[in-house]
Amino acid sequence: MRNEPLAGGERPIAQAAHGRRIGERELIWMMALLMACNAFGIDAILPALDELAITLGAAGNDRQFVVAVYLLAAGIGTLVPGAFADRYGRRPVLFTALAFYIVLSLACAAATSFSQLIVLRALQGFFAAGIIALPPAIIRDRVGGDKMARMMSLIFVIFLLVPAVAPSIGQGVLLLLGDWRWIFVAMAVLGVAMTAWVYVRLPETLHEADKQAIDIAVIANNMRSAVTLRSTIGYTLASALVFGGLFGFINSSQQLIGEAFGAGDMFPLLFAICAGCMALANWSNSRIVERVGARRVSHTALFLFIIIAGLQLWFAIQPNESLWTFLPLMAANMSLLGFIGANFGSIAMQPFRHIAGAASSAQSFLRMTTGALLGAGVGYAYDGTARPLALALLVTALASLLLVLYSERGVLFGPPEPDMDED
Repeated sequence: MRNEPLAGGERPIAQAAHGRRIGERELIWMMALLMACNAFGIDAILPALDELAITLGAAGNDRQFVVAVYLLAAGIGTLVPGAFADRYGRRPVLFTALAFYIVLSLACAAATSFSQLIVLRALQGFFAAGIIALPPAIIRDRVGGDKMARMMSLIFVIFLLVPAVAPSIGQGVLLLLGDWRWIFVAMAVLGVAMTAWVYVRLPETLHEADKQAIDIAVIANNMRSAVTLRSTIGYTLASALVFGGLFGFINSSQQLIGEAFGAGDMFPLLFAICAGCMALANWSNSRIVERVGARRVSHTALFLFIIIAGLQLWFAIQPNESLWTFLPLMAANMSLLGFIGANFGSIAMQPFRHIAGAASSAQSFLRMTTGALLGAGVGYAYDGTARPLALALLVTALASLLLVLYSERGVLFGPPEPDMDED
C-alpha cells in the first residue's frame, strides 16, 4: 500500500486544507476509521448488554434492540447524505454526520430508561449515517474497477480491526470505570478525534463538473438509477442478504456464546477471532483482486460460503452442538465475507462515478435496512441454540447466488475489470 498521491488514471483531487496532498495510505486509514466509528458504536456495547439490561429494565432478547435499532436507523439514514454530498461536497456533509454522532453518543450516556436509550440510538444511527455512506463515494470519486475493490478491501482490513477489539475495549471500560455509560463517552471521544483529522487532512473530492442539483426529480432519478440497473442491483441486494446473516450473529453473539455455549468470559476474545479472520480475508483480497478480478474472487467465495453454511446447519441440528464446532465454521464464513463484501460493493458502484454520492446512499440504504431487518429477525429468533443463525446463513447465501446470477445474466466468473476512469 503506497503513500504517495494517487496517480495513473485516477482522478486528481485538491491538496488538503493544511499540509501536503493526502496519499493513498492515509486516505485508506481515514476512510476505514470513519466507517469504524459506526462499527465501534455497535460492537463496543456488546459486553455491557447484560448490565445495561439490568440497569434500564430491559427484558429477555429486548436488549438486542440497542444494536438492531442503530443498524436499521443507520440504513434508513443513508438515503439522506448522498444527495447533499453530490451538491455541496463531501466535507460539509461528513462534518455534520460526525457532529450528530458525538452529541448523540453523549446523550445515550445520559439515558435514564431503556425506551429513551432506544430512541437516542435510533437518532444516532439515522443522523450519523453519513460516516457509512460517504467513504465509498469518496473512494469512487478517485478510482473504479478492480482498483476500487482493492482499496475498499484494504479499508475493510482496518475497519474490521475495530469490531475485533471493540468488545474488549467495552469490557475494559466496564472493568476500569464500572459503568456502561462510559462506553458511549468513548464513542464521542472517537468522533472528536476523527473530526479533527478530517478537518486538517481531507480535501474535497467532489469534482465541480460532477455537482448535482438539489432537485427532488434529479435526486430520485439518480437514486433510481443506482438501484435498478440490472448489472448492479443483484450485487447490492446479495450483499444485503449475506450481511443480514452476519448482523444476526452480531445481535445474538453475546447470548449465543455466553449462554448457549457457556463461554461468556471468553466472548471478547472469540468475537475478536471471528472479526480478525474477516480482516485477514480482506487483506488477502486486496492482494489478488486486481489480478484475478472482483467477480472471480467473490463468486468463488459465495459458493464456498454456501457449503460452509450447509455444514453449520448440519452441526446446529445435532444435539449438544459444541462451541468448538460452531466457532471454526463461523470464523470460516466470516472470512469468506471478506472476499464478498468489498467486491460486491465495488461492482455495484462501478457505473456511477458522476453520481457517486447518491449511488452510495441508495445502495447503502438497501444494504443496511435489509441487512438490519434480517439481522434483527435472526437475533430475535434466538432460541438457545445456533439453529436460527445457521439456517439464515444458508438461505440468504442461496438467495444471494440467485441475485448475482440475475445481474450477470447467468454467466459467472467474469474477467478482471480495469479502472477506465480518466478525465
